Amino acid sequence: MRQRGLGLERVRDRLEALGISISLATLSYWQRGRSQPERLQSLRAVDALETILELPEGALRSLLGPHRPRGRVMAEPQDLTASQRVFGENSVEERALGEAFAQFNEDVSPVVIKETLRLDERRCIREYSVNQVVRATRDGARRVTAVHCIDDAAAESVDVVVRCGIPGTVRFHPELRTVVVEILFGRELARNETALIDYDILLGRCQRISTHHERRMRVNLREYLLHVYFHAAALPLTCHRYYREHIGAEKRCTSRIALDALHTAHMLPVRCPAGVHGMSWEWPDD
Repeated sequence: MRQRGLGLERVRDRLEALGISISLATLSYWQRGRSQPERLQSLRAVDALETILELPEGALRSLLGPHRPRGRVMAEPQDLTASQRVFGENSVEERALGEAFAQFNEDVSPVVIKETLRLDERRCIREYSVNQVVRATRDGARRVTAVHCIDDAAAESVDVVVRCGIPGTVRFHPELRTVVVEILFGRELARNETALIDYDILLGRCQRISTHHERRMRVNLREYLLHVYFHAAALPLTCHRYYREHIGAEKRCTSRIALDALHTAHMLPVRCPAGVHGMSWEWPDD
């Protein structure tokens, strides 16, 4: 690829032009040896790559080893599998991270997450507060990357305040309505060591009304708490919690949530499996 001057994105585009859809993350895993092509669609891509890269027929196929066993012995490559199982192919997360999606938090795993949302009198989410405990899955973990979907790409401003951790890069992708936040631990963690991060995402004046919030989880969590503060001048008619196995799946485990005296609603699932956990609310007609 280097000799041909082709990056992963151009290779992906060339494959798509041939009717073969392979994600950037998958191509990156193949390139780095984290996984290898085995399925029929993947082997078609290998044959096409030989043509794209002007290699002799069978040059890449000959480099493939025997099929790898499935199961827990493939724990590391399952990072990508878990992402695609919950997020789906060509997800917002993958598009926001690009080639880095293949290494998306590959050496840390969330244990406990607490999210607090605050809405204004215009029914818009103006503040996301996240408190998270993560555990290193291998020696050398240095950072956490978070991808947040926001409701209004036209927000007047997007600011990130880190209260626990060292601020890293912050990128706002208005075309995807996402904010990518990197938080550093300040040192390398040992395997099984935990770290705490705490940060806020502050949005300027928004126009788009908020109707729900979701947390997408690739692994089971010990605990997830979502706490939503509604403005006293803009209270919803109803609130419901729900769970989906993946993006695009039907909502299930739906139950109503009552507002408390301070106009807040919260959800704390008894079990927190991988998938999509969310809260939705309905507004009265004005």
